[in-house]
Amino acid sequence: MKPLDLADLDRLYKPPGKLVLEKSLDHVEKHGRAFIGLSTFCVISSAGPDGSIDVSPRGGEPGFVHVSEDGRTLYLPDRPGNNRLDNIRNLLSGPGHIGMMFMIPGFDDVYRVNGRASATDDPELFKQFVEFGKEPRLILVVAVEEAFLHCPKAIMRARLWDPEAQVERSALPSGAEMVMDQLNLGKPQVSNEAIIESYKTQL
Repeated sequence: MKPLDLADLDRLYKPPGKLVLEKSLDHVEKHGRAFIGLSTFCVISSAGPDGSIDVSPRGGEPGFVHVSEDGRTLYLPDRPGNNRLDNIRNLLSGPGHIGMMFMIPGFDDVYRVNGRASATDDPELFKQFVEFGKEPRLILVVAVEEAFLHCPKAIMRARLWDPEAQVERSALPSGAEMVMDQLNLGKPQVSNEAIIESYKTQL
């Protein structure tokens, strides 16, 4: 199997249309602001100076990510997780390149932002991000370099919001059961229901 190179892409794909290229902006304008204001979920990606890459989800109440008045800065609160901190370590150890993908439940459209991130633990800023009764651990401050609406085809193909496409959770073991099995550690000592209940206290 011969690997493809850049020249092959021009053979396999048509050039992007004028609108596709021109829709990329250098700031978050009113429609992007409204979209992020309704978004409860985003995915962030990063690359470290040693080539380490990561992608991870973030979630919260609608508008949990804030947009500056001029649309050139985003503020993303970071809350308790598994403490691996892969994305944050990548961002703080290199130039801070970050990619963000915002989603709204029920919407097929996706809003994307690329930029450079730094981090702060400013207590005054934390007061604006109290959620679930808690302040964040830190806040990523993202200088926007590119922002645009993404084609909805992927979400449409996935039927992500279609009730008939939902998979019963019983189709797979719980996350804890799968990890314990992967590491040959036997069965979890507590039930999945107890684990989920404990997570609810850690949001």
